Amino acid sequence: MAQIAERHKVSAPLVFYLVHSTQFGIGVLGFQKNVVKYAGHDSWISVILIGLIVHLYIWMIYQILKRSSGSLMTLQHDLFGKWVGNGLNIVWIIYFFLGSCAILIGYIEILKVWMFEDLNIWIYTAIFMGLLYYIFNGGFRVVTGFAFFGVVLPLWIFLTFLIFPTRFADLQHLLPIMDHSPQEIFMGTMQMVITVIGFETLFLYYPFVKNIDKSQKWAHIGNLFTTCSYIIIMIVSIVYYSAEEEILRNKWATLAMWKIVELPFVERFEYIGIASWSLVILPNICVMLWSAKRGITEIFGITEKKAIISVLVVMFFIVNVIVDKDDIQLLNKIINMYALGIVFCYIPVLYLITFVRDLWKRRT
Repeated sequence: MAQIAERHKVSAPLVFYLVHSTQFGIGVLGFQKNVVKYAGHDSWISVILIGLIVHLYIWMIYQILKRSSGSLMTLQHDLFGKWVGNGLNIVWIIYFFLGSCAILIGYIEILKVWMFEDLNIWIYTAIFMGLLYYIFNGGFRVVTGFAFFGVVLPLWIFLTFLIFPTRFADLQHLLPIMDHSPQEIFMGTMQMVITVIGFETLFLYYPFVKNIDKSQKWAHIGNLFTTCSYIIIMIVSIVYYSAEEEILRNKWATLAMWKIVELPFVERFEYIGIASWSLVILPNICVMLWSAKRGITEIFGITEKKAIISVLVVMFFIVNVIVDKDDIQLLNKIINMYALGIVFCYIPVLYLITFVRDLWKRRT
């Protein structure tokens, strides 16, 4: 792998924004339903558990990459050879690509249901692709800049989840604590997988970070901030809704809480919230899609421009083809299974392989 020039790298603290911006996206607006289905009013415990698990996985990712000479693509090529290694690399590229597509598809679905029923998806997607092309042309530093603004600028929206719903909160809804079995809480934790994925993009942008050893704490802080945000939103949802069944009937429980927001200058605050959420999902898509694009350039050796155009053209058609609710649900299930397989199962295996290889080298 070619050495990354210093002018293309970002400082270690910015890893905080890269990690958080990939974990906190479209899933925030409706993650409660699937978790509450299993863990009920103890769902906040499931959120804590997934946060702790992700901390462990971030630690493993750094340990893996410290034993490599570049990104995940280089590591797998060195470990498994040209054919198997590149085969695994392609699996990861498809995963990052499908993840970014699912985010945009999910956001368009919300726009159509809540705001613009007759939204022309082709035109909207074409405009979005143009924006992504502009961002990717600027390089990874521009992608990181959008991740920064995607965290800082929408922070005021988070306050709306705290100020307005808590006026109607009933803390009794949280009791009794630990009323569900460990199996139910664990099943709730598994439902959070598709919501918190994105941290694994570290595998690709790792070589683009200055003072990489100092960046690990910022990655953990980013995940901690994400976990705390999800815990707060989950607790507020539980104490706000009168019954668990009400959450289960609501596909977008977080989004529905905006209905009670009353301001003297706006009648439908959810319109402002949904429009502002584009600032949240934009870096979400950027980092995931950049990771797919970066993997393509590393494996196939094509130019950045060709890789950018290729992923954007394919994404444009996929987003416009998958518009049916059943197709969207199927795509989310595929990504969830994908994440469980190559993120939560494969990473520990890869950690053990690199650990044993490193131990063998030391002894010989």
